[in-house]
Amino acid sequence: KGPRISSEISLAGRYVVLVPFSDRISISQKIEEKEEKERLKRLVQSIKPKGFGVIVRTVAEGKKVAELNKDLQNLLDRWSSMCKKLQTAHHPSKVLGEVSKASSILRDVFNDTFTAILIDDEDLYLQTKDYLQEIAPDRASIVKHYQSKDLPLFEKYNVERQIKTSFGKTVSMSKGAYLIIEHTEALHVVDVNSGNRSNKARNQEDTALEVNLIAAAEIARQLRLRDMGGIIVVDFIDMQNPDNRKQLYDFLKEEMSDDKAKHKILPPSKFGLIQITRQRVRPEVNIKTREEDPNENGEIEAPILIIDKIAFNLEKIIAVHKKVTLHVHPFVAAYLTKGFPSIRSKWFFEHKKWVKIIPRDAYTYLEYHFFDKDGNEIK
Repeated sequence: KGPRISSEISLAGRYVVLVPFSDRISISQKIEEKEEKERLKRLVQSIKPKGFGVIVRTVAEGKKVAELNKDLQNLLDRWSSMCKKLQTAHHPSKVLGEVSKASSILRDVFNDTFTAILIDDEDLYLQTKDYLQEIAPDRASIVKHYQSKDLPLFEKYNVERQIKTSFGKTVSMSKGAYLIIEHTEALHVVDVNSGNRSNKARNQEDTALEVNLIAAAEIARQLRLRDMGGIIVVDFIDMQNPDNRKQLYDFLKEEMSDDKAKHKILPPSKFGLIQITRQRVRPEVNIKTREEDPNENGEIEAPILIIDKIAFNLEKIIAVHKKVTLHVHPFVAAYLTKGFPSIRSKWFFEHKKWVKIIPRDAYTYLEYHFFDKDGNEIK
């Protein structure tokens, strides 16, 4: 988001948001039970100082007064510290800043289901551990410093593949099945495909049910991962048996039950279509990763994604080889070498090794190859 000026100051904590110069108490609309809303309001009223408003967040549901009070006192201390700095600050000066991005994410999503938090940066590890010690001291031990040199953290836990999956329109599933996810102005369409599965061993109805159940679990996951909102229409593989259609419908509702966003699932139509309406929680992940191919008609993967792939492979190659030469299409070569600092210069500052880049007219737009000092290709 761009910078904004506001006279309405608020400080967000794990369970509550402190609003100075206000006396209002607000409860998150996602807390639906009337009794719980009234209980939280009474608790906050008993611990809130005059001249401060409080917004009770969704994660405060079911919490005790001691937990709410601790969070509130932490915010009051931050406010008091800011006011003291304000009295002696020279203009312009920052008197209070938001917590780090990692801590902000933890503040919003951390709950009792977390079993481990792995961080491969030492400074961020110490910072996150301190923050968790502050908001949940009994859980601070789950923060671990990932120090393995064999595999990068994201590669070890397959995070890279999940990130790429959230950008593409094709999502692969087990046993050869896959989803096609298309976005339009009015709605999202998800098409379920069985792939190259053989129907010899089993009848078509059983195969359709098996693929549809696999797809239902993946669709529920993709809706959360991409935060797809609005109307979603899912075209499952046709099934003739009404019991199978009901089983699929019930299974999808069960898989979607963990979704914190408000949603509604309609029963399948006679054409096998299931409609879902879902509230968007944050900006949707819908990034166009393809563009026109300058060499021929059609679309290809956007160059910026290829740069990420090159950089990812380079990190592993440059750790083994002292001299590396990269052969790429002239367009990509220009993208890597032009500007200040260029991407190649950034690689040099990061790895302390210079990468020689050779433009090759014969290469396709996004083709690239690494070579060692003897001219042998590095696979």
